[in-house]
Formats: sequence, structure tokens, C-alpha cells
Amino acid sequence: MSKNIRTRFAPSPTGYMHVGGVRTALFAWLVARQNNGSFVLRIEDTDKEREVEGSEKHIINTLRSLNLDYDEGPGKEGPYGPYRQSQRLDIYREWAKRLIKEGRAYADPYSVEELNNFREQSKISKKPFLFREHRPTRPTEWDGTQPLRFLSEPKDYSWHDEIMGDLKSTSSSVDDFIIIKSDGYPTYNFAHIVDDYLMKISHIIRGQEFLASVPKYLNLYEALAIDHPKFATVPFVLAPDGKRKLSKRDGAKDVLEYIKEGYLPETLLNFIASLGWNDGTEKEIFTVDELITKFKINQVQKSGARFDERRLLWMNGYHLRSLNLDDLYARSINYWPQSSHGYSEEYKKNILKVIQERLKYLSEIDSLTKFFFEDRKVDNHLITNDNKLKDIPSESLKNLLIQAKECLDQSTFTLEDITIKLNDLLIQTDQKPAVLFSLIRIAVTQSASSPRLFETIFILGKERTIRRIDKQISVL
Repeated sequence: MSKNIRTRFAPSPTGYMHVGGVRTALFAWLVARQNNGSFVLRIEDTDKEREVEGSEKHIINTLRSLNLDYDEGPGKEGPYGPYRQSQRLDIYREWAKRLIKEGRAYADPYSVEELNNFREQSKISKKPFLFREHRPTRPTEWDGTQPLRFLSEPKDYSWHDEIMGDLKSTSSSVDDFIIIKSDGYPTYNFAHIVDDYLMKISHIIRGQEFLASVPKYLNLYEALAIDHPKFATVPFVLAPDGKRKLSKRDGAKDVLEYIKEGYLPETLLNFIASLGWNDGTEKEIFTVDELITKFKINQVQKSGARFDERRLLWMNGYHLRSLNLDDLYARSINYWPQSSHGYSEEYKKNILKVIQERLKYLSEIDSLTKFFFEDRKVDNHLITNDNKLKDIPSESLKNLLIQAKECLDQSTFTLEDITIKLNDLLIQTDQKPAVLFSLIRIAVTQSASSPRLFETIFILGKERTIRRIDKQISVL
């Protein structure tokens, strides 16, 4: 095995990229990056019945959106390509012939009905089904039209997993399995072993669903007379209740959907890395550079990690607040309301400065900022539904707004002067801030909530602010 660190992400193009798949890719990417190694993308497209059109492109777009750059793979051909298994069929046939020559593979003559009958017999006998107990005594020569099975040599195994620790199995875990299907495509069980060896992969990082098959893989490594890479088995990402593997029914979304909603790539990497890993401290927020420095594969916990979307939301808000204004503006370009077209960059940056502290994801910008660009119809329900205002007579509210209008009309409309004038008005009217300022906020924004009032009024400007207060007065 090569001493150079080479990891791989080897998805099947059978659907969207979920959190569990991205976590496997991220851990492999981190191991490669922190060791100045190589991260390989390999598309395992040998199950043509389950393949979904466009999935490969989707996988690549997801990795790019998260800035998980690969060193070799589709579009980045390296010395060990091609990197799509469907383009490597001749390679698998050569390795399969080697096993046939050494008496370690044979043509499987059985029909589906015959196999089901064997399984039924085992069920009646109350013992596990093992194909090796039904090996044909005189198998025909393999011509490619029948499945090709690996002939196992059952034995006990002990091995080390970088996450799960020292593991062992008995000989009952080792059975004959198909390595080439009747359609000419290899199975995962065979192809990944050949590819990882030829691509000089040093670490196999993959999900827990493959753990039970490791004894079979070890048997095949021995039959091929090759060393196996280091194994690192990542436990499942669990549903929010922690009782089952995360699935679509639990609200798990395509990772690109989070990107489209305005979750930052660095947030998603931070969040996904923390699903089952921490650096041994209470620290929760990590930059990508910190993840590369601090991540250790043997610190990943053995048990499953619960998916908590509320924590993801909190984490994204934290990362958004950490951005400088220019960076935030650059990322916000595609999230502004239609009505913002024609407004200056300076005006939009002033708005971002005010809403940044409450922004949780970028697609919120549309709803949070619309009132800065368009006058809305007066909605009196905003007052009647406000617990602080609903019991105050309309005439009293109207008088408060008239005074507010006069106060602001006399202002020079600097932020400082607006603050002084409205705080003075608070004293003059002997009102609580929750009453006076809520009333003014509703009048100028027609929203149930808004950013800080003084800054909002300053950004809107005198003419627009007074016009909106006038409209509210006329309705009252």
C-alpha cells in the first residue's frame, strides 16, 4: 500500500446527495487535505437499474458548492483513471479471470427460483442461508452470460477500524458472493476492492451499512494477494429522535436545497463535521481551516449522531454574523426581492448592516427587506393583533403618530438626530417604548417585525418615512 495519503469518495449516481453521503465525503476530504494527500472522486455506476439520470452531475455540483475540491475524478483525469466504473469493465474482467484461473471464482448456474428455494429450505431448517453450501459440483465455464461468484475460504478474522476500533468475526460471516453480474457489470463487493488497489487508496472511509461485509472483503483481498487500505467506518446519521437512520420522511433534504436556501458552505461543513465528531472541547464553531487542522478520524464517535436542523439554523446565523459586510453583500446578490432592482449597492449594504444580526439564512433577505423597496398597503390587523396596541383607542394611536410625524419632520435625519428626537418624544408622550416605537414601526414597515427602528427610519429617508406615517394616520 502506498505511504501517500489517498482517500476517495465513491458514490453511486442513484439520487440526491444527503447529509450522510456528504459527511463521508467531508471526512475523506479532511484526511487528505490535512496530510497533503489526494482526494479522489470515483463514480460507482454499475447498478444500471437504480441509476438516476443527472445524478453524477448533481453529485459533482454538490461537492463544488461545498468547496470540496477533488484532485482526481471525472473532469480531472489523473494517472489512475478512468474514474467511472462503467468505463473500467475490461479491468474487472481481467481480475475476474485471475480468480477463475486460481480456482477462486465460478459461474453461478442457478435461476432466481432455485436460489429462493435454497433460502426457503434454510428458513425451514432455522439456519442462516449460505450460498457456499450449494456450490455446483461441476460449474460450467464462465462465458459472461451467467453471474460469476467468488469462491470463499471461510475463516475467522480480526481487524482494526480507525473509528470502530478492534473488530472480529467468525467464519460464518464469510460466504460466496457475486463479483460479476450477468449484465457484465461488477458488483460493489468486487469493483471497489480492485479500484482502491489500482488507485492506491490508503484509507477507505464509508458508512456503517458496509461493516457486516468486511469479512467477505478480507477474504477477497487474500484471494487477490493484495493488502487492504485502512478502514474507517462512519456510523449512521440518525433522525432527530435518535431512534432510526435519517431519511426523507424525517425532513432530510438534498444538501443543494440548503445551499439554495442560503445556508453557507462553511456552515454546512461545520455542521456536518460535528455530526459525531468534536475536537475534545466544548467548541462548536469551526472554520474550514480549523477543521483541516483539528479533525482526527479516530475521534469520530462510534455511535450514531442525531440530525438537528435547529442547530444547523443557529450555526448558519452565527456564520452569517461573522461575515464582513462586503462578503455578505457578495453572497446576497441572488436573494434580494424583485423590487430592489435599480437601488444602489450602498443602499443595499446599509440594509444588510441592519438585518445581519437577525439573518438566519440568505433567502430570508427577500421577506426581511421588501418594505425598504416598496410601499405596502396599510394593514390595520397589524395593530389589532399587537398585544401592546390593540387595547389603545384609535384616536390615541392617531395622535401619537401625528406627534411622531411632526417630530421626524423637524429632524435633520441623521441617525443621531433621529435617535434623539424619538427618545425625546418618548418622554413628551409619557409612553412606553413598546407602545410608541411599535406603532411607528408598523406605520413605516407594515410588518409584524422589523430591524432596529432608528436605523430602519434612517435608511428609508425622511420623505418615505413621513409619507408612510401619513397613510397610517389616514386609515386610523
